[in-house]
Amino acid sequence: MRPNGLSSTNGFSQASYGSTSRKASLNGQQTTSANGESQSNGATKALTSSYFGHNREEVTRILIQSLYELGYNSAASTLSSESGYQLETPGVATFRSAVLDGRWFEAERILIQSFRNMAPKNGQKGSSEETLVLAEDADRSEMLFYLRQQKFLELLEARELGSALVVLRQELTPLNYDVDRLHALSSLLMCPTEMLHEQAGWDGPISSSRERLLADLSKSISPSVMIPQHRLAILLDYVKQGQISNCLYHNTAEPPSLYSDHMCDRSDFPLDVSANLNQHNDEVWHCGFSHDGTKLVTAGQDRSVLIYDTSTFSVIHRLNGHSDGVAFACWSPDDSKLITCSQDRTARVWNAETGRCLLTIDHHCHPVTAAGWAPDSESFVTSSFDASSGLCHWSMRGSPLHTWKGGFRTQDCAISPDGRRLVAADTDSKLHVFDFRTYEEDYCLSFPSKPTSVVISRDSKHMLINLAEGEIQLIDMDTTAVVRRFKGYKQGSYVIRSTFGGAAENFVVSGSEDSRIYIWHKDNGTLVETLEAHTKGCVNSISWSPTNPGMFVSAGDDKAVRM
Repeated sequence: MRPNGLSSTNGFSQASYGSTSRKASLNGQQTTSANGESQSNGATKALTSSYFGHNREEVTRILIQSLYELGYNSAASTLSSESGYQLETPGVATFRSAVLDGRWFEAERILIQSFRNMAPKNGQKGSSEETLVLAEDADRSEMLFYLRQQKFLELLEARELGSALVVLRQELTPLNYDVDRLHALSSLLMCPTEMLHEQAGWDGPISSSRERLLADLSKSISPSVMIPQHRLAILLDYVKQGQISNCLYHNTAEPPSLYSDHMCDRSDFPLDVSANLNQHNDEVWHCGFSHDGTKLVTAGQDRSVLIYDTSTFSVIHRLNGHSDGVAFACWSPDDSKLITCSQDRTARVWNAETGRCLLTIDHHCHPVTAAGWAPDSESFVTSSFDASSGLCHWSMRGSPLHTWKGGFRTQDCAISPDGRRLVAADTDSKLHVFDFRTYEEDYCLSFPSKPTSVVISRDSKHMLINLAEGEIQLIDMDTTAVVRRFKGYKQGSYVIRSTFGGAAENFVVSGSEDSRIYIWHKDNGTLVETLEAHTKGCVNSISWSPTNPGMFVSAGDDKAVRM
């Protein structure tokens, strides 16, 4: 329930459908039951109680809610009148309007009375006209805390500091709920108005913040009387996601149509080699598309780094300067620069347009294994087998901004696109996750074998970890839970890199030591395809075009780069 700056579900604004004037009945007469059903003259009794196996009342009330949200108020009122079902009880309608209008005393009165009705004395219940049916796990202190928190924040925004202080001391503090949050709220008393929303995690105007508050409070109210916001839209999202999850070859950013069942054709999936790039004269260890998809970089044991134009796949630049094999290359978020990491113990930053070397990092005493860019493209991190400085943050001037003192040798690293986290895989079978803003370690995960590569999803929610034992793990970055495991490819002795693929990152794709490419469906873990990709040795690296979902590239020990 915390104000967190997130918009309400599905991006809809809350329709003000809770007013009692909209609760029509067949005859203008109605009584209310606990589950929100309007008991009318029996017109609905002639109808079956189910709709293709679904509860008729639930379906009808969800449709009424959706019509209001879509702006079809007259149609919603007519449906309510014809069906005999009302969307909400008078108590819910009054509570909704009290929260949205900022009538905090009235909202609290309804809440407190509702909790009293949950535990009636002597078998007697209070009036149900202005009470709510609460969920079994509803917490009185929690709900009151967030009502009063909203009141406190609005007073702060209006610079009514005296009144805000009274709310803090006399209303919020006595609840003895979430003491850490209470201390954070106290600190806001000295916060400038222009910084209030950011510091409080309280985004948007008062109207939208009240809508989010109501949505959070509704989680503690029984859905039988207060349907969660945008319920039909959420159910339709489940339908679409279910169709995507069951479609092995879904490779488009466009969601499936609701008009028909969805299934993509295998013939539209990128399964055939469309181009062979043979400009390297030794093993190719890494490949990667630029973020705008217009360029491709490849690097390998022959010490060369090649940049291609993806419209023609002609070589734009051949970057020379490393004295040993180049194991990694990474585009800056704005695609203006490129970092290359080499076994010659250096990392080089290049101008992507001119091919000129801008900076050489020669600080490390062992091979530089990987690098990651900060979101502003003005600083970067290098990882190395150098235990004294296995992980370093650098400015574009070449000066160290921070060196992590962990004493570990780093195999790979990645910075989340939102800039919040830095992930580093060490050679001791551990994964370190740092807060990139404070440099503090958030958590450390241990694995049964050495992680050889890490990549983070575009939404910064998941990371993909290759393990030397031949398993890829999809891990939730917030909970650290292993969401899915992908097996079947071969890995044991060499660094193999996997990545997310497809228009909406619907796939996981990896190279393998058996010269093949393996593609799994990310959501259901099914092995979609196994491709005979290269003629010998390992497929070391894969990159899927961020702008053309029908194209990905692989780099192999056979000196080839294949589209």
